[in-house]
Amino acid sequence: MGYEHVEVTWHDWYATVWMSLPERRNALSEAHMRELLAAFREVGDSDARGIVLAGQGPVFSAGHDFGDMAGRDLGQMRTLLGVCVELMETMQQVPQVVLARVHGLATAAGCQLVATADLAVAAESAGFATPGGKGGWFCHTPMVALARSVGRKRAVEMGFTGDPIDAATALDWGLVNRVVPDEDLDATCTELLDRATRGSRFSKGVGKQALYHQMGLPQHDAYAYALEVMASTSQSADAVEGMAAFLDKRRAEWQHT
Repeated sequence: MGYEHVEVTWHDWYATVWMSLPERRNALSEAHMRELLAAFREVGDSDARGIVLAGQGPVFSAGHDFGDMAGRDLGQMRTLLGVCVELMETMQQVPQVVLARVHGLATAAGCQLVATADLAVAAESAGFATPGGKGGWFCHTPMVALARSVGRKRAVEMGFTGDPIDAATALDWGLVNRVVPDEDLDATCTELLDRATRGSRFSKGVGKQALYHQMGLPQHDAYAYALEVMASTSQSADAVEGMAAFLDKRRAEWQHT
């Protein structure tokens, strides 16, 4: 399908969803987020093994577009923020592994995208911030994803000070998986995504959704839920094939169903 604010590039086994508003620093207007939502659903329904989320231009994303927000009434603001939440949840609901390719700055809702992605690789030049804490409007929804990535104390520091952290700190705090020289960003993203998407797409998709679900449960309930998912998926074609291939010492032939 055609997009105005987004570009989808199809590769051999994965797709890249580009935020393509470099002149706006990939700011997230409602129209932009709706197109990102549509793009993730489009790729999510495809045979692609993985999805890279990237930004064109000098930065990854500057977060919400204040020009699109200013003057909205309460109902209109709820609608816009609801689209943002739907986008974040869809990123974790699609069966593919989603990897954020981060360069330049990722601020506010842009930082939220990084925290929401399954994996993230940052260039050494990247920076991350939730600047609402030093302004007039706190980054409430970005902190949902951020706190789940970096933990309470670090999330409080980022949220309350609004100060940016560099890529090395983001790696130390668990916001990203890798930090590499800028010139190695694309190669590292492809290499990590390739390793993270090996095997049965069916198994990976169920595993991703179950992982996020159980993380919100108390430990006893999480084990009960995971037990049922693991037991039921043991009967899937790919689970049966995987065990048989291991015992037969041969390459598995996945059905992905």
